[in-house]
Amino acid sequence: LTVSARDGGGLPSASNAAVTVNILQTILVPAVFERSRYSFSVPEDAPEDSVIGTVKAREPPNSLEVVSYRICSGDPHGKFSIDPQFGIIRTKKQLDHEAQPVVVLTVQSQLGDSPVYSSTQVNISVTDINDNPPVFLTKSDKVTISHTQPPGTAVYIAHAEDRDSGLNGAIKYSIASKQSDAFNIDPSLGVVNLTRTVLAEKQQEYTLHIAAEDCGSPPLTSLLMLTVVIEEQKMGPTLVFQNINDNSPSFMSSPLSYVVEDVEVGFLVHHIIAKDPDEGRNGQVTYHILSGNENKAFVLDKVTGLLTTAQFLDREVQERYSLTVIALDGGSPALSATQVLTIVVLDVNDEAPGFLKRLYETAVHENRDPGEFVIRVEAVDRDAGLNSLLQYEILPGAGYEKFKMNSDSGELVTAASLDRETQEVFSITGNPSRSSTAQLYLTVLDENDHSPLFAKTQYQISVTEDLEEGSAILDLSASDEDAGLNGEVMYSLIDDTYGAFAINSVTGSIITTKALDRETKSQYTFRAVATDCSTLFPRSTTVMTVLIQDVNDNAPKFEQSYYKASIWEGQSPKTDIIQVFAADLDSGLNGETEYSIVSGNENATFLIDSARGILATNTDLDYENTSSYRETAASHQLVLLASDRGTPSLNSTATVLITVLDVNDNPPVFSSLEYHVHVKESIPIGSHITEVSAKDCDAGTNAEITYAIISGNDRGHFGLDSRTGSVNLTKMLDYEDTMKFTLVIQAT
Repeated sequence: LTVSARDGGGLPSASNAAVTVNILQTILVPAVFERSRYSFSVPEDAPEDSVIGTVKAREPPNSLEVVSYRICSGDPHGKFSIDPQFGIIRTKKQLDHEAQPVVVLTVQSQLGDSPVYSSTQVNISVTDINDNPPVFLTKSDKVTISHTQPPGTAVYIAHAEDRDSGLNGAIKYSIASKQSDAFNIDPSLGVVNLTRTVLAEKQQEYTLHIAAEDCGSPPLTSLLMLTVVIEEQKMGPTLVFQNINDNSPSFMSSPLSYVVEDVEVGFLVHHIIAKDPDEGRNGQVTYHILSGNENKAFVLDKVTGLLTTAQFLDREVQERYSLTVIALDGGSPALSATQVLTIVVLDVNDEAPGFLKRLYETAVHENRDPGEFVIRVEAVDRDAGLNSLLQYEILPGAGYEKFKMNSDSGELVTAASLDRETQEVFSITGNPSRSSTAQLYLTVLDENDHSPLFAKTQYQISVTEDLEEGSAILDLSASDEDAGLNGEVMYSLIDDTYGAFAINSVTGSIITTKALDRETKSQYTFRAVATDCSTLFPRSTTVMTVLIQDVNDNAPKFEQSYYKASIWEGQSPKTDIIQVFAADLDSGLNGETEYSIVSGNENATFLIDSARGILATNTDLDYENTSSYRETAASHQLVLLASDRGTPSLNSTATVLITVLDVNDNPPVFSSLEYHVHVKESIPIGSHITEVSAKDCDAGTNAEITYAIISGNDRGHFGLDSRTGSVNLTKMLDYEDTMKFTLVIQAT
């Protein structure tokens, strides 16, 4: 598969990724994670080797293999580790909330050396700590105002930024030291206002030290020195009408909002709107969260009122948030209003149900009528609503058709009369949707009756796929302790064999009824039944598993018959160029593919990994010095061979065209290091003086040369054609003024 990436702005990735999917011929079952998604949080100052959380995958029933864990994606910088045995995720390097507030890992589980695995998503929220102080854009500033300005005039707006989030990034402004009580500052907006007139003041300049302090614990502070210059102006009386901050903001938006738990970080949850009928700053509203956001689940834009998620939500952890939000105007003093915003987290089906017991054991008498109660199993689900309603079912297995499961209640009853002599123990797997399993061991209690008995309850044999039609593969035998007609055994098959097998009803010999093909179907599983001739027709069954062994009847086949690849010159030996892949439908050695180069590899310039099909350089490639790549052949055509390891070996070929690309690794070289030219002082402007020339061994745009005078032409007597290297006179010469010019010309 070829995978491309595109961001939200529509820009594509610089290159695509190739994904090879190998289809495994296996019936192995992986260890399945208990949850499809895990959510953890860790502070950004957590030391190395801090425990973040634990994931767990459960092995299939009766498995003896050990589960191992690994992080397969989402951690390119190696900041996390996972205990391969216990699934404990730890920090490995220092974290930074400001650089990456959310990390999404993919964790895989594997049973022993099994080629199959399962995966889960781990969302890690890196919580903020107060490690960044507020920062002013400048250390000091100066402002000039008229001495006639009335009280309440906004003199200056201080602004600082804090990279932290939440309370750690919320800034309060104050005047740390001042020479006069003529000024105050709005703690939220940073607006410096006059508190009284300075008309009668003799002081012409005030110095205010403005502090910006965040709301972290402990708080961090930075200072700005503001100089206010009072300018005296001669003017007549001015009548100024000012708006009074006599209206508080009032909320217009709903106090209730809903959001589903699986939304991404940054999802818009609610738009908080408050109106203030005052004018100017008295009517400008900012928004802040006072309480209810202790776990930093949301971020509120103080200007727009947009409330977004700051981390992944989990309804099973918290299904409701009550945020106390304040709307603050810009007046002095500021007026405010508060609202309790309730956010209800809606459920998605992200929790798998779990049985109360992993193993159930019970017993039931044989020969009872169908409908006999056996046992009731029970599972629970942490989801809500319809997502928590469970449906139970029995997974297919030996004897499972003899039972019925009530899909709603989990009650198991018999669907047929049981016979202990046919099957004494039933192992039944129950399964609710999305999904958990439990094992039920059911023992059938004996009564005085006999039915035919196979020597074994299951058989497994292997045959080659080139077996002729009509060949006998196994003779089944069942014994019956009864006598007469009741002890005469008849054989039949009750499962679909896809027309491949039949059984002799008298002898029990199983024969092939058509040609077999392992590549079409590699395994057959069906049941054979032995019945006696009594009127009650008691019977027993055995499970037949026929494994089809491979014959080397398929040659490897390349994905493409013709490949194109390119490589830059100057690459060192063993540089990978392209990977080819040939698939062989056979198995074992018959399906193992080896790669080789059969032609076109003069001078052993290339080599190929015989196992992986990676074509690489074997020698240094030089675009300029290797004529076979430039003058003779700018490309190289190789014929590759893919052979399997069967007897006899089968093979196929593919062609690869390799183009060697030029690298700009040669500087231009002048034909002469010095040029000496003699001219008369009387030559006219525009006269050709000389022409310089340089050569570049590279090709294409790498060999296009541009000329420039870099010194010696301070007074502009000469001009240089940047493309041809022609030097011309641009200003009249004067021998008595300058007898000699030394120009330094650069070729790039």
